[in-house]
Formats: sequence, C-alpha cells, structure tokens
Amino acid sequence: MPISITTAMPTSFKVELFKAVHNFTASTGNTFKVALLKAAASGSGTYGAATTSYTNLSTDELANGSGYTTGGNTLVSVTPVASSTTAVCDFSDTTWTSSSFTTSGALIYNDTATGDPACAVLSFGGDQTVSSGDFQIQFPAAVAATAIIRIA
Repeated sequence: MPISITTAMPTSFKVELFKAVHNFTASTGNTFKVALLKAAASGSGTYGAATTSYTNLSTDELANGSGYTTGGNTLVSVTPVASSTTAVCDFSDTTWTSSSFTTSGALIYNDTATGDPACAVLSFGGDQTVSSGDFQIQFPAAVAATAIIRIA
C-alpha cells in the first residue's frame, strides 16, 4: 500500500499548544525542521491529523543522500502574529540544493521538544521530482486565509 498523506494540523499538536510545548518566537523559540517523505509508491505509512511525531515517519522518510539529509532542513521561524482574529505562524522558504529525489509530502516538527512532536503534515498533491537541481518549499503568506499554521 503506498504512502497516504493528508495535509493536516495534528490533533496532538493542538493539545501541546495548551501545554506550552511549542515556542515559535523567532530567534528565541524552539528549533523547527521539515522532513520529506518518500515517493508515494515507495512507502507504506498514513500521515495526517493522527501523526504525532517525527519518529512516526520511520522508513517513509527520504533516505540520506542525493541532496537530502535525514531529519530535514531547519526552518527559520517568523514570530507568530494575529491576522484579523486568526493567529498565524510562518517560516521562511527552505531549499535543498543540488538534489535528485522524489517526494510526496513533508512533516514540520519541533526538533527541540522531547519526542520531536509533529506540528503540520503537508501533502504535495502527488509526487514531486527534482533531478540535479534545487527543491524548494515556498510557504504561503502569513495571513488568516493561507498561513501554513493558523488557529482561527
């Protein structure tokens, strides 16, 4: 069975916010990373709202090499703000340079907190391939309707 990815805010993340597990403040907050998943047909897990941590990826994370480092890229946080009545969080775009791989999605997780808890699951809507080039995740604008992490 291939990888199944649904873009979602993990339920465990919502609970962890009430427990003050995550600090998204730029420069003084936690370290957040984004790890990439394998091509859909190359894996077998299911990822979405029930995903609780980076460790859930197990063998479905891209292998180390070909421009990708296991664990993913460290994200640069932008301090959360309010957009109308919605709290929004954003990150600077991130790039894997000189890469050759196929990925079907990603997991944003808190690398500082115990257990590497999941913050967001991202489906790319199908396999995305890069061959001897740059693979970039461009995060949407930090506004109520589009921010990558938002609480209305």
